[in-house]
Amino acid sequence: MQALMLAAGRGSRLGKYTKNNTKCMLELNGRPLIDYAIENLKKVGINKLIMVVGYKKENVMKYLGREYNGVKIEYVENPIYDKTNNIYSLYLAKNKLVEDDTILLESDLIFEAKILERLLLDKRENLAVVDKYQIWMDGTAVRLDEEDNIVGFYGKKDFNFQDVGDYYKTVNIYKFSKDFSKKIYVPFLEAYIKAIGVNEYYESVINVITYLNLENIKLKALRLNGEKWYEIDDAEDKANAEIVFAPNADAKLKLIQKRYGGYWRFPNLKDFCYLVNPYFPPRRLQEEIKAYFYELLSQYPSGQETQKLLAAKMFNVEPENIIVGNGAAEIIRHLGEEIDGTFGLMHPTFNEYPESIGFDRVIEMYPENDDFVYGKKELLSLAEKSDNLILINPDNPSGNFLSKKDLLEIAEELKRKDKFFIVDESFVDFSDEGEEATLINQEVLNEYPNLIVIKSISKSYGVPGVRLGVLATSNIKILKKLQKKLTIWNINSFGEFFLQIYGKYKSDYRKACKKIRKERNRFYERLREISYLRPIRSQANYFLVEVVNRYTATELTKKLLWESNILIKDLTGKKGFENKEFVRIAVRNFDDNEFLINKLREL
Repeated sequence: MQALMLAAGRGSRLGKYTKNNTKCMLELNGRPLIDYAIENLKKVGINKLIMVVGYKKENVMKYLGREYNGVKIEYVENPIYDKTNNIYSLYLAKNKLVEDDTILLESDLIFEAKILERLLLDKRENLAVVDKYQIWMDGTAVRLDEEDNIVGFYGKKDFNFQDVGDYYKTVNIYKFSKDFSKKIYVPFLEAYIKAIGVNEYYESVINVITYLNLENIKLKALRLNGEKWYEIDDAEDKANAEIVFAPNADAKLKLIQKRYGGYWRFPNLKDFCYLVNPYFPPRRLQEEIKAYFYELLSQYPSGQETQKLLAAKMFNVEPENIIVGNGAAEIIRHLGEEIDGTFGLMHPTFNEYPESIGFDRVIEMYPENDDFVYGKKELLSLAEKSDNLILINPDNPSGNFLSKKDLLEIAEELKRKDKFFIVDESFVDFSDEGEEATLINQEVLNEYPNLIVIKSISKSYGVPGVRLGVLATSNIKILKKLQKKLTIWNINSFGEFFLQIYGKYKSDYRKACKKIRKERNRFYERLREISYLRPIRSQANYFLVEVVNRYTATELTKKLLWESNILIKDLTGKKGFENKEFVRIAVRNFDDNEFLINKLREL
């Protein structure tokens, strides 16, 4: 068995990374791509690699020589790599291809050796490695029958996204028998180039062979089952692949934490870090947005005045008492600019507030107990020491919760002292009081002009991708100042449409919050079964959890990510957790929560 790699192209989409070097010399986590490939070939006992080179060929030839890491290297040169496609590179290597059974692969891939192991162990002579099509993938797709026969190739022009669930992505790794190459593939390759030309892809020949359904020989598919691979066409692919193939747990955690989201590129990652309602929105709401996708994509959203009308309808308040932000974070960022003085804030807490206001203007107070519990008494004491008071309710990350009755009493006291009371109730709907606990109520707002209520729609309503948050207050002066900070089109059309149609799904939302409360209580009891964890009761959709033995918080976070692709929030270094070991774990659905419990048990 030999390997043949197509490595003649420039890889222009990688920009600066391939300006002075060929694509297979691209460094990924400090090592050239070609190193990973040769290492994997060596692992499975393949000691001969034929490389078709072109762009900057002298660099790779000098780097590898005629033997590298125990693998003999032969070169085929494509002098017109810039005028041809990879079909011509393979054509130039056709005489090599027919010499032996061959693993054919491309130079822009990084993959696990397990893929090659499965190829070699599989008794089927001719195989195309395929993987279930996922959101991060691009390029040629295939359909398979029940016997793993490839029944159709679909390039970009033929790709139907409505059928994406039926597609498999070609990984661009193939196993060809010597007989197949000699009698089938090479003759068809020669005929195809003669008829069509050299600016095509070698997979087009496979497509023709598949279409003709030759009875004497079949090309089957080898379906992957979780094995890792990545195709690197541009700088974003490079960044993603460096996470998937991080060399160690430290590197993987550091890289993933820098992203702050976008985890759809890593479908196998289970995110217990970011806090989103797993039971909302319902499928019907999703389908309604899909039905008007083009109109929403192709037209401008409305300005703030319309957004205020929609938000006012959603929360049953007057439009002049509410504004809509691109997520609550956009509004929080401007609060400190428009309100003078210091702000009392219980710690540990959500860092967005002290970072936005300025740490020098924040008066800190810490609960004097192991569960980070505090109430009205502590907050009023804090208010005595500061000009204004901020409360996240339920708090993040502790899940500590104050009743609506307590909040109104605090608001009354602060009104008497002419102090602002800023309440972030992004998670309040998950509390046992549910929506009844909200302060976004017209009577309440009218009664307390010193009250400013902020709510992230992204979190409790399960739509972080549309970036929505609101601020409600009867203090028109403050509200107008904040509104001037917002751009005309700070909300996109998808966010606006969500506000528009939400009313039809109110009952679904209430059911979703009820489900998550039930699952939270069950999940809490399951976490208590893990001997090295101490979860703290919460009124939100997450738990503050102390790691009491066996691991540090950082060690546990790294171990879960590295071994099980589970991301939790490491709170090491956060104010209030000095010399303590705490993590935050989100509440997801039953299956995901049980998956985490099982992995924690294994540790």
